[in-house]
Amino acid sequence: MEAQKYKAQVRSQSLLNSLLNVIFAPKQNNLKLSLDLAYKTPPEWAEQVMTDFDSFLQDHADCERKASSMAMSFVAKCPDKVEIIPELIDTALEELEHFQSVYQLMEKRGIRLPDRMPKDTYVDRLIKLCRSSVEERLMDRLLIASILECRGAERFKLVADAAEDEEIKKFYKKLWTSEAKHGHIFVKFALNYWPENEVYERLNFLNDEEGKICKSTPWRAALH
Repeated sequence: MEAQKYKAQVRSQSLLNSLLNVIFAPKQNNLKLSLDLAYKTPPEWAEQVMTDFDSFLQDHADCERKASSMAMSFVAKCPDKVEIIPELIDTALEELEHFQSVYQLMEKRGIRLPDRMPKDTYVDRLIKLCRSSVEERLMDRLLIASILECRGAERFKLVADAAEDEEIKKFYKKLWTSEAKHGHIFVKFALNYWPENEVYERLNFLNDEEGKICKSTPWRAALH
């Protein structure tokens, strides 16, 4: 049984690596992107989350709601970017479905949505890295969205690995594959409008800065 469990974990890690390897490295002959997060979240983070999992679910639901709103905000603010609007709408709908799924899990556990959520200082610090001009800020927001999705995928996998409840384990195992895919989508959006050398240079900078921010952010029963 232990051998089977180990093999399953290896397969899961291999799949995560394959999915994340479509995001941040410079292209060669065709569109190839890969990601290696600058900071790796220790497994102990998930162990702490599991001690107050109800609060984590509340925060997770809020993050999915915000992710859906973020995708639609790109549509509202950039109506001229017609090449990416259909996929942005699809992404917003998928994130809304994630919110619904998390909420249904909350209902089963007798958890309600909170009246107010604590401020997410991690995200606030990332947004402060964005440049001020309209086009540069858009690029930065898209790339930060990619990093956020990849960080979420990494941490959802840690939750899946740490969970003892089979329903929770299966739920988060399914979820992290979807979030990893979204990381690729937002980088692809950016490549529609800016030269790849500019995109990757900025992406590498933001990835490094996110690692510093993530490492310095105190752990709590929340995604970030």
